[in-house]
Amino acid sequence: MSNIDMERGGGVRNGKGRGGRVGGQNEVVAAEPSQFYYHSDSMVKREWTPWIVPLFVAANVAFFVVAMYMNNCPAHSNFYGSCVARFLHRFSFQPLHENPLFGPSSSTLEKLGALVWDKIVHQHQGWRLITCIWLHAGVIHLLANMFSLVFIGIRLEQQFGFARIGIIYLLSGFGGSILSTLFIRTNNISVGASGALFGLLGAMLSELITNWSIYTNKAAALFTLLAITVINLAIGILPHVDNFAHIGGFLSGFLLGFVMLLRPQFGWIERHNLPAASQVKSKHKVYQYVLCVIALLLLIAGFTVGLVMLFRGVNANDHCKWCHYINCVPTSRWSCGN
Repeated sequence: MSNIDMERGGGVRNGKGRGGRVGGQNEVVAAEPSQFYYHSDSMVKREWTPWIVPLFVAANVAFFVVAMYMNNCPAHSNFYGSCVARFLHRFSFQPLHENPLFGPSSSTLEKLGALVWDKIVHQHQGWRLITCIWLHAGVIHLLANMFSLVFIGIRLEQQFGFARIGIIYLLSGFGGSILSTLFIRTNNISVGASGALFGLLGAMLSELITNWSIYTNKAAALFTLLAITVINLAIGILPHVDNFAHIGGFLSGFLLGFVMLLRPQFGWIERHNLPAASQVKSKHKVYQYVLCVIALLLLIAGFTVGLVMLFRGVNANDHCKWCHYINCVPTSRWSCGN
């Protein structure tokens, strides 16, 4: 049994809140966002100085420190054995049989705002859809996500600025929480930032599509991002990995990328260096505007329908009998029950 799934782990809460194990999460594999662009003197602009991504990293680390402080493993007796790294005193970790990721107990994470279906639906604690993004199951969980955030997020923020990347990160995490809660079992909890990270990955893919004309090697760029996406989603079918959070975050970020990551067409950028007959009057192409409008409408509709279903207590598994295979595929080596 496991109390918290690997990436945004949905684990099982036991009746007393301190008895189960804690699972971990996978690290998001990513590629350099801008290695396939055209480069000309007029296209080279001053890059943004990244600060929102480092701030997100610092916030996640701070939340983990608070979680460990409140957990205070030595102050509680534990069925699974003694605390790990007791020299850390109240910051020592739960027994590895309970949490192999070197972190707090599931009950501590639940108190701090982990994703819990019955508390969101029946106790109207919708704030958990946001707080769960900042919590991590353990040191391994935290390091994997923060490494991925720095690797993906810093370069994106340098290109597009803190406002757009910050919005994509937060809304993608929120979208991942919504989809995860619709499918999560009532005795499970979920924590982690992978929904937000997958949102950045989805935004990279939509940015490639909507800014297709400025890439020098379109096929290589598209293949690279699709391969990375498939690999990361395939990891999500392992047990104790909340793939619904991954998918919800990815779809949210994918749609947000069409809305927020538009780049001017090449003819607009080079308009001062081109003859009058070759200059373009529109900053963006028609298809970019069309994709932007469609994506915005789908995003609003998806968030609205998801929230309505969630707060009405709808269990999405009742409407999709095979969807649980998206989250975990049972094999002879593991089961997906808990």
